[in-house]
Amino acid sequence: MSADSSLAPSSPAPAGLGVADQGRLLGAAAALATVLLWAGGLVATRFGVTGSLALGDVVFLRLLLPALLLVPVLLRFLKTPGGTPRDDRRPFWFIILIAGAGLPFMLISSTGLFFAPAAHAGALMPGSMPLFAALFAVLLLGERFNLQRRLGTGLMLLGAVAVGGWQVIDGTGQAWRGDLMFVLCGALWASYTIALKKTGIGAWQAAALVYVTSFILYVPVYLLWFDSRLLTAPVFEIGVQLVQSVASGLLSMAAYGFAVRRLGAAPAAAFAALTPALTALLAVPMLGEWPEPVTWAGIVAVSLGVALANGAFSRYLPSNR
Repeated sequence: MSADSSLAPSSPAPAGLGVADQGRLLGAAAALATVLLWAGGLVATRFGVTGSLALGDVVFLRLLLPALLLVPVLLRFLKTPGGTPRDDRRPFWFIILIAGAGLPFMLISSTGLFFAPAAHAGALMPGSMPLFAALFAVLLLGERFNLQRRLGTGLMLLGAVAVGGWQVIDGTGQAWRGDLMFVLCGALWASYTIALKKTGIGAWQAAALVYVTSFILYVPVYLLWFDSRLLTAPVFEIGVQLVQSVASGLLSMAAYGFAVRRLGAAPAAAFAALTPALTALLAVPMLGEWPEPVTWAGIVAVSLGVALANGAFSRYLPSNR
């Protein structure tokens, strides 16, 4: 800088991004990485349950590394007194927490991906979860539907019917079985979000509780009753499941937390609307699964519905009832 530069008249800030803009850009990148990891996890699970591994092996591999990595977090949580009132930590809500995102969720979602394509899971799980979350919030937390949530709910319902509803009605093929399981998983995950709010614990503490408890419960059942193909399955298929267990389970949680801090909760959650389309797109080259036109229409409807329910268009639509 020249010696007399301090005497020059003040000028507008450079055209480059400011600190706030950089933070939002990084938050958006983290949110996009989150949904990519979610979509990749669904595709990887579909790859696992339709390949050389048994379904029980896929669930075991999904639990193994996250459970081991989160043991220290769980131990610290158990040793440290909580900061929320004791009444908010009733055992019932911890059971719901574990069931909603833990072993039951993983078993049902993996079984569903055995019957139905990844695109169906990518649309029906993110699409049904806000529906059940809104219903549970009304019944249990006293929240109300505003205009955006009503519009989003309607679009998600239409999208769900387009993706899998016709097969449920006429019973053709096996995909409808998986579709029903994906809707059930949406209800389970919604119950997890309610339980997370009720218990008041942090996201990492909840993840540690879910993964470690699920692993402890599952391993004896897996070893005693499930037929395993781990010793004969290709190393590549085992590696895919191990990588996705950390990527879609732990890394996505860290990325989403970063996105929430940079963008805020509602804008970060709105990125979940990309999950159905990204899952369908990833499934084409990785699994060779081409969605039908009616499925694409459902994916678009679900994506718009999820975006509306999460407030993506809040500045353009009235928020009152």
